[in-house]
Amino acid sequence: MTKVEYKHTEIAVKKKFGQNFLTDRNICRKIVQSAGLRENDRILEIGPGFGALTSEILELSPGLTAVEKDRELAAFIRKEYPSVTVIEADFLTINLAELAAEGSLKIMGNIPYSITSQILFKLLDNRKHIISETLMMQHEVALRLVARPNTKEYGILAVQMQTFCEVTYLFKVKGNVFRPRPKVDSAAVKITPCQSPMDADETGFRSFVRTAFGQRRKTLQNNLRKHYDLSKVTSVDLHLRAESLSIEQFTSLYGELRLLAG
Repeated sequence: MTKVEYKHTEIAVKKKFGQNFLTDRNICRKIVQSAGLRENDRILEIGPGFGALTSEILELSPGLTAVEKDRELAAFIRKEYPSVTVIEADFLTINLAELAAEGSLKIMGNIPYSITSQILFKLLDNRKHIISETLMMQHEVALRLVARPNTKEYGILAVQMQTFCEVTYLFKVKGNVFRPRPKVDSAAVKITPCQSPMDADETGFRSFVRTAFGQRRKTLQNNLRKHYDLSKVTSVDLHLRAESLSIEQFTSLYGELRLLAG
């Protein structure tokens, strides 16, 4: 069993929680600077761990709530940072709308590799309650978030996130600044929700994107024809694969399909 000791507190690392604790203060400071925090911001930190990022956040903004699933770590944060409101829960189960009742949130965190996509989609679903998200994640996922057409990384995650948010790759982080050291590199990313022409039918658009990428090697024609009337489509060459379309082409095609469907 791997154990991590910090400030005379020893914690057994729980693989099921995907725990890799960030220890480098300079990296934490860069993440906080990238978030553009202000004194009156309402900040929600996902998985504070031993509070390396927490301490840097508190230097700029005292309005911090932290969500920590690990009971021992939640107790540590309460003791070490008494001004922080600690929610001992799985982030995937909390109600972000309730937390944002008094004002929209800025989200921070070094998020677990194992549930990164689930966290990102939860944040996407709740983006009307969020000002920005400044997150550390597996480098591979960060590349998928900011991917461009005609690359192997470009897929459902990139299209859905980039349609509804501005996504910025900040910097790469090597594994040696974590305890225990992960086998992969990480990266910091900033996500800022924005208005989209697809806001009016987000559910339909996101389903459309999943269908378009249903089988990556197939054309749009083959992936979409069972679900949509393609007979009068003119905005996009349906013999292309989904990975070839830009965000603007995806929104144009879906808008045309909606019009044709009446």
